[in-house]
Amino acid sequence: MATRWGVAGAGKICHDFVTAVQSVPGKDHEFVAVAARSSDSANEFAKQHNISKAYGSYEELAKDPNVEVVYIGVVNAFHYDVGKLMLENGKHVLLEKPLTLNLKQTQSLIEIAKRKKCFLMEAVWTRFLPAIRFLTELLESGSIGDVVHVDVNFGFNLLGIERLTKREVGGGTILDLGIYTINAVMMAYKEQPKDIKAVGHLNDDGVDIAVSCSLSFSNNRTASMATSAQAEMSNELTITGTKGVIKVPLFWCPTSVITSEKTYEFPLPSTIAPCNFVNSSGLRYEAMEVRECLIKGALESSILPLKDSETMSYIMDEMRKQIGVIYDADK
Repeated sequence: MATRWGVAGAGKICHDFVTAVQSVPGKDHEFVAVAARSSDSANEFAKQHNISKAYGSYEELAKDPNVEVVYIGVVNAFHYDVGKLMLENGKHVLLEKPLTLNLKQTQSLIEIAKRKKCFLMEAVWTRFLPAIRFLTELLESGSIGDVVHVDVNFGFNLLGIERLTKREVGGGTILDLGIYTINAVMMAYKEQPKDIKAVGHLNDDGVDIAVSCSLSFSNNRTASMATSAQAEMSNELTITGTKGVIKVPLFWCPTSVITSEKTYEFPLPSTIAPCNFVNSSGLRYEAMEVRECLIKGALESSILPLKDSETMSYIMDEMRKQIGVIYDADK
C-alpha cells in the first residue's frame, strides 16, 4: 500500500520535494492533498502536481482522514505551529529543517509526537543521500584513522531572499545554511560539543548574514564552520583524520566523495520535471526513509534520531545567543 502524503506549503521546496518523490519508480508514494495559506496557491500546486485535494488552510489538511504523513515546507517561523497542528491531529510529520526556531520549541514538538505516538523527523535530506551514506561507512571503517578536525563552509549571495533576511520569518544564515554545517560536524563526531565560540554580523533587521564558529569536542577534536549570505563560498566539507583526509564538494547535496586514493561518484536519478534547487532529486531518499520507518512502526529514524535534532537546535541557539540574533519565539 502506498504511503499517503499531504503537503503543507506550496513554495519552491515543496515543489521540489513532490517532484523528487513522484519521480521514484513504482507506487510506494501517493500525494493525496496539499494545503497553503491561500486556496489559489493550493489549487495551482495541486493542478501542477496532479494532487486530488487542495485546501486553503492547514487545519483542513490536518483533519483529512486520508492523509497519513505530512511534509511541511512552510517558512521557518511557522514550523512549530504547523508541526504541532499536524501532530495533535494524529499525522506523522516530515518537517523541513530547521525543525523549529529554538531548542524549547524542538523539545516541545518531540514531546507532542511521543504523546500522540506519531513519527517525527527533521528533513535534513543530506543524511540520506547515497554519497553521505558512503561517507559515513568510510568514517566508521577507520579508513582515515581517528577524525581530529572538521572544516565546512556554506555561502551564497542571498541578500535579496526575504526568507533568509527577515527576522519575522525566522531568517538568518545559521538556521538556513548553518544547520547543514552543524549536521556535517555531527555526522563526524556524533556528540554535543564541549565548547562553542561564534562571531558574526547582523543585518538591519537583526538576523545574521555572516557567521564563523569554532567548536571543541572530547579527545582534542575540533571543528570550524562558516556561513555567508554575502558571497558564494567553496561549499566544501573537509574531514581530517590521523591517517588521511576526505573532501566532499557540495557537501549538503553531494554526488562525490574524494579521498587521497580515489574519487567516488554517486549520480542522482533524473526527475519527471525541473526542480528549483541543485540536486533536488535527492529529496526522494528522505521520503523513502519515512516510508520504511512507518512500515516498521518506528516513531523516529535511526539515521537521523530526534536527539540529533535536539543537539542541532542547542548549537544553533548558542550561536545565535553569542552574536545577538533573537526571535520572538525566544522571548
